[in-house]
Amino acid sequence: MIKDGIILVTGGSRGIGAASAIMLAERGHRVVVTDIKPERPTDAPASVIVWPDCFDVAREDIVSAGVEAIEKTHGPITGLVNAAGVFGKMHSLDRIRMENWDREVNIDLRGTFLVARTVGVRMAARKHGAIVNVASVAGMTSGPIHAYTAAKAGVIQLTLSMAGEWGRAGVRVNAVSPGFTRTVALQAGIDSGAMSEERLTRNAAMGRLVQPSEVAEAIVWLLSPMSSAITGVNLPVDAGFLAGSTWDSYWGLPNSDGKIHGKTR
Repeated sequence: MIKDGIILVTGGSRGIGAASAIMLAERGHRVVVTDIKPERPTDAPASVIVWPDCFDVAREDIVSAGVEAIEKTHGPITGLVNAAGVFGKMHSLDRIRMENWDREVNIDLRGTFLVARTVGVRMAARKHGAIVNVASVAGMTSGPIHAYTAAKAGVIQLTLSMAGEWGRAGVRVNAVSPGFTRTVALQAGIDSGAMSEERLTRNAAMGRLVQPSEVAEAIVWLLSPMSSAITGVNLPVDAGFLAGSTWDSYWGLPNSDGKIHGKTR
């Protein structure tokens, strides 16, 4: 990532994409955000550029034309944050509607591939660049969000393959896998009663949700020279969800005083 290039953030109008765009801009980088419904992220500095056209990551023609137009207008893309995505509905396998499956896989996996390939080929030709794909701990575990887990698992594998393909061309490709993150969408689910914060956090070793800024910190680091020897890595940012998720099968996670359910082991 170099100062005279730009960083493209897909899905940058809200959520983790917005948090990443704001943090990158605050640290002096030129940032262009795209979204299917583009709007300026809340509290974003004026230096964040919002690409005005609809950027549907699942449409090859739109991605190809959009990337070309963005580079023609703002300069070479030297960093990419692939944050565009949708979260699936919770259903049993027999109730999944294929149009819902296709939408999630098209945006979360196909979209990640199309944008990363389109940008990555250009980076490889210039012998420089860094890409961070936003995956999920859902792609590393199981749950009743079957299309989403499959798509995010695909993103993790795709990241590894792209790192191998472009490594000697000077392009690094990594992923972050957020745990349950307090985005506006997740908070709305908690506030409505559709989701339980206690249930979301009780298996996290740190006993809390992740903040979007914490995921953004990891993304910014993976784009920076400080991670210059790192490629093909999937970095969980999950407040210890993966570390703590199996403890319910035993005694459960201990509290800060070392006790479990009020009892000393």
